Formats: sequence, C-alpha cells, structure tokens
Amino acid sequence: MTAMWSRRAFLSAAGGGAWALGAPAGAEPAAEVHDEMRAVWRGLYLGGGFPTGAEPFRSRLLELGTQAEAWRATMAPAPGSLWPELGFTTDPELMMQSYYRLRTMAEAYVRPGTGRTGDAALRSALLTGLDHLHARVYHAGQARYGNWYCWQIGAPQALLDLCVLLYEDLGAARLADFRAAVDHFVPDSAVASYTGTSTGANRVDLCRVLALSGVLGADPAKIALARDALAPVFPYVSTGDGLYRDGSFVQHTWVPYTGTYGAVLLGGLGMLFALLRGTPWQVTDPGAQIVFNAVERAWAPFLFNGLIMDSVSGRAISRGLTAGDVRQVQQDDHTRGHAVLAGILVLAEGASEAQRVRWRALVKGWTLRDRYSPALADRTLGLSALARLADVAADTSVAPLPEPVGHRLFASMDRVTHRRAGWAASLSMASRRITHYETGNGENLRGWHTGSGMLAWWGSTYGNGQYTDAFWPTVDPYRLPGTTVARKVLADGAGGDWGASRPDATWVGGTTDGEFASVGQDLRGLGSTLTARKSWFFLADTIVCLGAGIRATDGVPVETIIDNRNLGAAGTHALTVGGTVQPSGLGWSATFPSPGWAHLAGFGGYVMSGSGSFRALRQARTGRWSEINRGGSTTPLTRRHLTLWYDHGVDPTAAGYVHQILPGATAAGTATRAADPGHVRVLANTEVVQGISCVSLGFTGANFWQAGSAGTLSVSAPCSVTVRERTDGTATICVADPCRALTSLSLVWNRPVAAVLTRPESVLTASTGARLRLGFGDLTGAAGAGQELVVRLG
Repeated sequence: MTAMWSRRAFLSAAGGGAWALGAPAGAEPAAEVHDEMRAVWRGLYLGGGFPTGAEPFRSRLLELGTQAEAWRATMAPAPGSLWPELGFTTDPELMMQSYYRLRTMAEAYVRPGTGRTGDAALRSALLTGLDHLHARVYHAGQARYGNWYCWQIGAPQALLDLCVLLYEDLGAARLADFRAAVDHFVPDSAVASYTGTSTGANRVDLCRVLALSGVLGADPAKIALARDALAPVFPYVSTGDGLYRDGSFVQHTWVPYTGTYGAVLLGGLGMLFALLRGTPWQVTDPGAQIVFNAVERAWAPFLFNGLIMDSVSGRAISRGLTAGDVRQVQQDDHTRGHAVLAGILVLAEGASEAQRVRWRALVKGWTLRDRYSPALADRTLGLSALARLADVAADTSVAPLPEPVGHRLFASMDRVTHRRAGWAASLSMASRRITHYETGNGENLRGWHTGSGMLAWWGSTYGNGQYTDAFWPTVDPYRLPGTTVARKVLADGAGGDWGASRPDATWVGGTTDGEFASVGQDLRGLGSTLTARKSWFFLADTIVCLGAGIRATDGVPVETIIDNRNLGAAGTHALTVGGTVQPSGLGWSATFPSPGWAHLAGFGGYVMSGSGSFRALRQARTGRWSEINRGGSTTPLTRRHLTLWYDHGVDPTAAGYVHQILPGATAAGTATRAADPGHVRVLANTEVVQGISCVSLGFTGANFWQAGSAGTLSVSAPCSVTVRERTDGTATICVADPCRALTSLSLVWNRPVAAVLTRPESVLTASTGARLRLGFGDLTGAAGAGQELVVRLG
C-alpha cells in the first residue's frame, strides 16, 4: 500500500514540515502551522505523485491547459459579467460559475504539464478576473440575491481554493479583501445552529469555508469554530438530515441522498480531517467514528461495478449533459460513483489501519469492474481524484475485493438494495417520511413516479449502462420499471419543490435476515386517486413481485410496469415469449396471456403467474436533457426501449398481479421456472396480506396490511414477517412495524419450536411447543427496524 496521500507526503511535496505531527498536547501552534495547513490543502486539491507524462494524466493536463487558454482569450470584463455568457446581475449561479472557471485556470497555471504552467498572460487574466468579481459582485457589503448556495458555499469555496493556489501571486491586500468578502457572506453565525441550510452535507461545506478562511487568515478561533461546528454532523439522527442508524442518509429533510449530498459529506469530511490532522485543531470527537463506519453501512450497499445507484441521487439523475458545459461531459450514475470512490480514499487516510486496507481493496474492485465506464477515463473527475483511483489500481499490494453480497433495508429512507453474486437490485418507495421524488431549481421535472416502487437492477457483466445511456431523458416517465401508475397527465414539477410530494402512507418497509427479504409499499399515487398494495420478496435468483387492491377513479388507464429495458441506440435484443421469438421491429407490440413467461436476451427472464394478460412494446423514444432539467442540453437523443407491463384498465377496482424477475436467467431457465409453480408458492395476495414461501430456501415472507393469516403465520396487527429455516435445525424470525405505530403485537408461527435461543427486548412473551407464540411490546421507537429472534425447531 502506498502512502501518497498521507499528510507528511503532502507537506514534503509542498516544502513544508516545520510543525511536528507529534506536537505535545496543549502546545501553542507555531506561526508556521497555518502555512503548512495551506500546503496540505494545496496538496489535497492538486494531488501528487502521478506521472504527468503518462496517460491518462498527460491528455487531461493538456486539455486543462487548452481550456484555460480558451477562457483567458474570451474573458471580457463588463459591469455585469466577466464572460459575456455568464451575466451575474440577476443570477448568482453565473457568478459562481465565473469563480469555477477562474479556479480551473489557476489549476492550469500552477500544475506542471498543462502547457500554461507559470504563463504570465494567464496570471494576469486571473488577477484581473478576481479583482473584477470582487469589485462588481462578491465583496463585503454586497446584498445576497438568488440561490443562497452560490454565496455561502459555491463561490467562497472556489475563491478560497484560488487563494491557496495563487497565494504568492495575490499579495496581502487582495487576500485580506477576499477573506473579508467570504466572512461577510459566511459569518461565524452560519454555523450557530444546526438548522435550515446548515445541516448534513451543507454544514460540512460551510465548515470547509470557515476552516480555509481561518487558515489563510492565521485565525485560530475560526479554525476551531470550523472543527467544533462539525460535531452535530456526526451523531445518528432520527428525523431530518443526516446519517441514520440503519445506514440511511437524508438531505433536504425528505430526500434519500447518499449518492450526491452524501458524497459531498464523505469527501468534505475526508478533506477537513486531513487538513486538521496533526494540528492543534485535529478532530478528536469520538462521534466521527460514525462517519467511518458509514462507508460500509451507508455507501457500499449502493455501489455496484463503480456506479452508485440512482435511487439515492435525488434530482441529480436529471443532470446528464448540461447546456453550459463547453466540454459536454455527461454526469451519470458511473461518474457519481467514481466521485464517491475517490472520496472514500481521502477519508481512508484518517481511518484505522484495518479500515484503510479494506476500503482500498473495495475501491480497487469497484474500479476494475467498471468496464462500461472506466473510472480512469472519467472526464468529470478532477486530476487529484483521478490520481487517487489510479494509485489504488496500480498498487500491486492491494487485492481487489468482490462486490458485497446481502440484503439491506433502509427503513429511514424507504430504499432497499439486494445484492447477489451475479447481480444487484435497488427499490425506491415513498411515504409520509420520504418524498415521491425531488424537483427544484428546474431539475428532475418528470421524476414524479420514481418513488412508486421503481425497481432497478444490473448484472455483474451486463446492463451496467442501463440507466446511464440517456435512460432518463428518453424513458416514458409514466412507465418506470416496477412502478404502478395512473396515466394521468402531470405538469413538470408536479407536487412541488424540495420533496413536497409526500404521500399520506405509513406502511412502507419490511423485514430481512440480511440475505433475503419481504418488502411492501402502501402505494398512493402522486397527483391521482390511485392506491395499491405492492410487495417484493427478494430471494436467491429472483424477485417475486405481488400487487393487490389496485384502484383509482381518475378516468385514465392504470398500469404496472414489469420492466422497461433500455436497449441503447440500436439494440435488437431478442424477446422470447412462451418459447416463441417475437418480432424485433420498432413499433411492434402484442398482448400475451398470463400465466406465461418472457425472456429478453442479454438481460434475463420474467415469469408472469397471475391471471389476465401482459403486454410488450418495442419503441424508439427521443428526448432531450432539457426536457427534464431546464439547464440541460437541447440535443435530441434516441434510445430503444423494450417495455413489459400490465394494463389494469381505466379506473380498476381491485386489480392485481404476480410475477418474478430473474436477472441473468437463460430462456431455458426461465421456462423451467415457469413450469415449476411450486418453487415459489403464493400464500396470499390480497389487501389484507401478501405472502410467499420457497421451500428450497426455507423462506416464508408475509406483509400484513392488517391482522390476518398467511400459510403458517398469523398476526394481530399490521406488520412484516420474514422466516428463514436453516439446515442446522434453527430458524430466524424477523418482525417489523413499518407504520411505527404498534404498542403491542401477537404472532403465531404454526410450526413446532423447541426453544427460543435469542430474542430482542421487544419480545415480552414467548411460548414454544407445537407452535410458537410471541408477544411484542411497544415497537413505535424501533423506527421500522426488524426485531430478530433465533429459535431451535422442534
């Protein structure tokens, strides 16, 4: 394992070293400590130790220099702009973008290998640009307008980075003026209370601003404030923004955000820990360990082959190609995943030795397996992040670890991940606690139904570009895979900004033994009268999907989407239904009787075992990123989609469905499963209870919407139950209250049980014998988490 990212290496590279890493406790900081911290930040920002003449760095450095020169040449200071296309008089985001451009130019100026290193004309342009923005818009006394983020996070972070990179060129007067501007917009009071826009990832960003301002101004009190203001970020939360005990991460109060805001928190904390480590302001709060533990509890479950699942990226899924990006580099699930991987490596330098070694092995595995969108070719990554990933990939002492396997249920953000050796899946739901979707700032305008049971899945060697390749601008937003939707026309941004569209539903969640699971959603349609009971049972090679009580009165068709596969720009993947290969021409559609089965070459199989019929459609769909994000590219994109769905008709009264999804299955394997209805037995599929059993796995799962029975299970109130019988004569029983409302619950398992081996405190009574009877106490404080018992079978 290399040590290229250690604090000592940064200082060595920067020529620092006067402040000893082992300074005695209580010692006054030497005057040089601020200079050394500035050197550390420069090293964190620029990275180090990579060969500038080798790929991929050589090309990226030259591209950086070319871009910097182009922006230098087009800079035209005017009263309301620094570049003509970035007029900031009414839109502070364009002021922020101007600082971003200057930071890129500064990077080209100070980095070797750009062709513009030390260029006098570039230096002059940088000073001119900084002075112009300071005089015209970002200075002490200026009143804020527009988006708060631009003034308190985006612009000051870029400006302070510029101050570090150009420290020797700016002089004391400019540095003082720029710090005064930052202190005006980000006063100490910005972190006085843990509320509003000063929580979670935003709080970490604000602390970054305060810390770097303190470093540049040799202000020990400000640095100490930045460190201390991190403290509220560490503890687990039970509502609102932050990390939850079950691994959930929420931002904007109602939005699962592990993939974007969570990535900001991860990377930001890693940078701050590294900046402060070995100084009098080192973070010693024991709560920080929660963040280190979250790498595998919160982030790893959503990482797969280098991508991070869209279910936890909020409105960022709509960004794709932006109109203002002169490089036209797409943002997507893979590029967001690569940023998380690089953030893990920064955080690793402050972790325990065991965690650091393991994380580097995990990151190497994810990096090497991302063949669809190789991380080392990712043009959205900064050079420092790219260097971190390249370092791990080239480190022969690090053996890549395989994908984590298991099931995780994130009850606090209505998300699920199911991971097997050859595939992974993610489920998105919504409740009073979690929004259907997030829109805001003109982004994610048609993500209405992502929380209506969207089921996404990927194979270890296939389908890794399924949601990457222009899926979001071209997919029918009323036909997202897994969802049940009333086709009522919705306006862009329907339901309101910033997570306002939360359904009046509480039964959302389920139970898992860590490998398999029973998950359910009391579905309420966004902007419609639709209601439904939806359940998913996650097993070894299949996901069993049940729907019941589907009804609406909107005068429009209601559909359940079995799947909607993105076949790319020219895909002709063969669809076989019941043994017959169907036509491959665009525009083809057909209706098939159920029970039946289908297989899509290159992806997997589907077994429809309910009554009625299912439909199939091949179509080419054209869309633009600008249609789902007002800042998006207007270039039309066309992708082919293969959709399988149930048409429940107009205003159904009690519709339902039963099917299995078999990722990676062959046509023959799908046919075999369809011919073996006993492999998975449906115990019930009603508005009272939905449940299945799978004898070969010892699995019984049931979601009780009210008191009732399913197979060998009976309960006295709404709950979720998962039972796993083991070959060693024991069984695990998991029980949860997704509604978080039960003060008592009785459960009977009609199966001989000899003894209860372990049980949680929530189990007040347990009797064994010919059947197991359990009495649970108050479950309202369990936050939907499963209560797990282990018993010895009779």
